[in-house]
Amino acid sequence: MIAETVCSAVSVAGLGIAAVTAYRKRFLSAARIAAYALVPIGLVMTGVVQWAADTAFSPTAWAGIGVLGAAWALFATTRAVERRRGGTRKQRKAAAAAQPDAVAPRASAPSLGPATRPAARPKTGSRTDGSEDFSDIEAILKKHGI
Repeated sequence: MIAETVCSAVSVAGLGIAAVTAYRKRFLSAARIAAYALVPIGLVMTGVVQWAADTAFSPTAWAGIGVLGAAWALFATTRAVERRRGGTRKQRKAAAAAQPDAVAPRASAPSLGPATRPAARPKTGSRTDGSEDFSDIEAILKKHGI
């Protein structure tokens, strides 16, 4: 009973605000406010408010919500574990059996013949320990005074 009274009061207040907004020549906003104001009274007239009030204060309804939450948690947990394992054994066997063989098993072999080594670069003489030649970099650094 009190929920219906509150919804009716909210609707009346909203319609009053819509009337003031329409008086200020803001008709589009007034129509939108009136639409929002009519929702609570419409919910009262359809019985949704009574149903929601009965559900909100019912211990049986809250126990049912708890049971639904536990069921959802079990579903989510089992799904997460199944994903982590990669599915069930039957599903893995079926996936392995359904997987086709490679179309071209030798496709990874080079198609241009055996690999050859590129020609060795001549060393410049000052470096005989096998490190790379950095003489051009040293020249650039000397040029900039570094």
